[in-house]
Parts: sequence; C-alpha cells; structure tokens
Amino acid sequence: MSVHESPTLIMSVQRAFRLLEAVSAHENGAPAKQLAREAGLPLATTYHLLRTMVHDGYLRKLRDGGFILGDKVESLHTAGHTQALLSRVRPALAALRDELAAATYLTFYEEGEISVADIVDGPRAPRVDLWVGFEEAGHATALGKSVLRELDEDARRDYLSRHDLADLTPRTITSLPELLRNIEASPLAPAVTDLEEYALGTVCVAVPIYRGDVLGSLGVSLPAERLARLPEVRARLIHTGDRVTRGLSLTI
Repeated sequence: MSVHESPTLIMSVQRAFRLLEAVSAHENGAPAKQLAREAGLPLATTYHLLRTMVHDGYLRKLRDGGFILGDKVESLHTAGHTQALLSRVRPALAALRDELAAATYLTFYEEGEISVADIVDGPRAPRVDLWVGFEEAGHATALGKSVLRELDEDARRDYLSRHDLADLTPRTITSLPELLRNIEASPLAPAVTDLEEYALGTVCVAVPIYRGDVLGSLGVSLPAERLARLPEVRARLIHTGDRVTRGLSLTI
C-alpha cells in the first residue's frame, strides 16, 4: 500500500463508522436514502458500504428495505463488556499468582462449552502448555471438573454426552462413573483437583465462580512436587474466588 492510498482507506473507515452511528439511531431500521442524508454521504457510497457491512454481519437488511445493526455489532458489545469485567478482577488474579507462585486461570461455561477467559502467568509462574483445547479436555482439568461439579444433572449429562473422555495422560480418568465419583466426592470440596490428568508433572486446583448467572471456574497450576500445598492453595482460591465473583457480578 502506498502513502497515497492511506487517506482513502482512512476516509472509508470514517464513512463506515458514520453510517453505523446513523443506523444505530434507528431501532426499527431506516432506508438507505435516509441513512445517506444523516451520515452526510453520497448515496452510491452509502449503498456500497451497506452491502459490505450486511455481508460481514455488522448490519442486517429488513424485508421492508430498512437497515439495523447486525449480530456482529452485538458480539463486539458483549466482548467489550466481558473485557471490562475482566479488567476489574485481573488484579485479584495477579495477586493470587504472586502469592502462590502459580499461573492463574479463569474459565466460563457458555453455550454448553467451557472456555478459558483469562490466564495470568509470569516468569516465576509459567502457564501449563494447553496442548489440548478445553473443549476436548474438560474431564481432565480441575477447571473443567469444577464447572461439571456445579452443573445440574441434566446440564452435566448433556455436556458429557457431547465430549469423549479422551486419554490425555496415564492418569486421566476415562471412566464416566469414576469421573462422577471423583467430582462429587472431592476431599477438597468445593475445590476439585487435576492430579497430572491433563499434563504429567502438573497438578491443578480450581473452585467455582460466577459472572451473574454464568458459571465459571478459577484455578491455578502447580508443579507436582508441590502437591503437599494443596490445602493452603484451596484456602486462597476460595477467598479469591469470592472476590472474583463479586467483581464480575457488579453492574458496569
């Protein structure tokens, strides 16, 4: 791209933003000609931008010819809201990391899947190599098992029906009855553990947290030789988990 092309691209972006602002002012939609007037754009430019943004999911065209904001804008809004919430609790995650010298993880259970929302690590607290994604490893991680422990019976059954109990290490629990017993009879409840079930040489502990009605988990990973510290780790996790739940549940 040459220097002479840059202003044109910048103007296109600015026009797209002005058009988005115009669309957002009409909850029930507005036609292209009206949007062109309100955004101060030529009609041909407006049509071109509208087609592009509809194609990419930022706008949606109604049957009557009007345009409204699309699902992509809503997903950006949701992501921004989540980022703002995470920024509130990241200091607590960092303090937990520093106190235990252990990488700290935060997950949420949404749309039937467990996903990692944040990892706070450092030179003295390296993260575990996430060599298998959480969508395939909920049964083998403390973070995943913490979520499964809190789900009601129907939701838990649904999750487990969609996910194989893959054998990730020689210590991975691959028997469903054994996994359920392990979750329900955890000696550190409400904390649960992963004792080298995801990665050899690493143990993890996790407790449940909530973001409003959304279930999640907070956990740390430790070298296996620090296994004797689990009761201390549990106490700190429960304390920090309460703080994280409060921080995530406050209205922005």
